[in-house]
Amino acid sequence: MAVRAEHDRAVLAELLGRDPVLHAYQLGDLDDFFWPYTSWYRRGDQVALLYHGVELPTLLAFAAPEHIGESAALLDELAPVLPARLWAHLSPGLDATVARWYEVSDAAGHHRMALTDPARLARVTPVGQVLGPADLPALLDLYAAAYPGNWFDPRMLDTGQYVGIREAGALVAVAGVHVWSPTWRVAALGNVTTHPRCRGRGLAAAAVAALCARLRASVDHVTLNVRADNSAAVRLYERLGFTRVAEFTECALRRRP
Repeated sequence: MAVRAEHDRAVLAELLGRDPVLHAYQLGDLDDFFWPYTSWYRRGDQVALLYHGVELPTLLAFAAPEHIGESAALLDELAPVLPARLWAHLSPGLDATVARWYEVSDAAGHHRMALTDPARLARVTPVGQVLGPADLPALLDLYAAAYPGNWFDPRMLDTGQYVGIREAGALVAVAGVHVWSPTWRVAALGNVTTHPRCRGRGLAAAAVAALCARLRASVDHVTLNVRADNSAAVRLYERLGFTRVAEFTECALRRRP
């Protein structure tokens, strides 16, 4: 069984849709919004995505524990044709596979979390207004002050799935998405932050609650990624009804000489 490029969105949707929480980001990338920036590879039922819409191409390869061996075989065959430098999101064990071809650095464990207890979310008063393209300058100022180095695609403001909180006219908290796909019924939260001078007041929780209320009208699965060592963020999301459902590693890859 050989790796091959897969161009049929219906086939990819069927395979990834078997576990929509684990594969929420890939399902979202099937939308027209992201599709032109993607390359898909398949070996049997296992799928890997190479996303080109960022400065450093990003490889996403996730598998349930019982399918790690099959996914490792996919990556082992695919590695020789991948770019020399990559960022990667990999299920546990797959980093060892790519390490045969690449030097692995900046590795950090992450949780995939999913909204599983909406009753907890309902206990938080939602606050915030929908942001749009006109709010981009204020949003960039907030990220520069509160979340430097985060990955943010300004095009995502066109989705209408960014919620911000203002005080005295200044944007001080925001909750947004990395993925929102009514077609595939999945969303992934991202770019959530509060200005340093306003932290400790529950503003991020209020913005997330407002955003989730919007998202649940159009999707079945609300997910997010969070660093495993960011205990404050993990506690926040657990308080809002999110549960850890999978672990993975983010890392940089540089091809070995």
